[in-house]
Amino acid sequence: MDWFVYGFSALAIASAIMVITRRNPIISALYLCLTLFCLAALFVLLEAYFIAAVQVLVYAGAVMVLFIFVIMLLNLDPEKMIVEYFQTPRMISVISALLLFGFLTFVFWTNNITGERGYDFPVQITQGGGHLKAMSSKLFTTFLLAFEVTSILLLVAIVGAVVLAKRKV
Repeated sequence: MDWFVYGFSALAIASAIMVITRRNPIISALYLCLTLFCLAALFVLLEAYFIAAVQVLVYAGAVMVLFIFVIMLLNLDPEKMIVEYFQTPRMISVISALLLFGFLTFVFWTNNITGERGYDFPVQITQGGGHLKAMSSKLFTTFLLAFEVTSILLLVAIVGAVVLAKRKV
């Protein structure tokens, strides 16, 4: 079980790095989709099946379609993209990434990570009506503001994509 967690975590980190290092926006979006699928797999390993399904449907499905739609509407030609080659920032970023990786490796191997999942125990969740009821009650009471702000942010992104597309027509 631990090897699956480490494997999906490593694949998620590697694909996230590929998202920000690729020059082609379509390839970058596909690596982002792989990152989102790895996160869904980690949710499945944590036995959060509903959140994993929402991760795949909402983020890897709907949001990625929106990203691809915006990329296609912007019509990013390779001739129009300005590419600058600097070696110093690249070396600084590689050295910083290696130092961060070394630091995180040191922290993970020297500390005993318990992996506690919160204050809700499986017996309490089962008696309360299941994972979905527990999550939805928290979502629509405690975290209602964050939920609504996220929906407004997605709406603004869609409207912004349409406005940018209409300017070019």
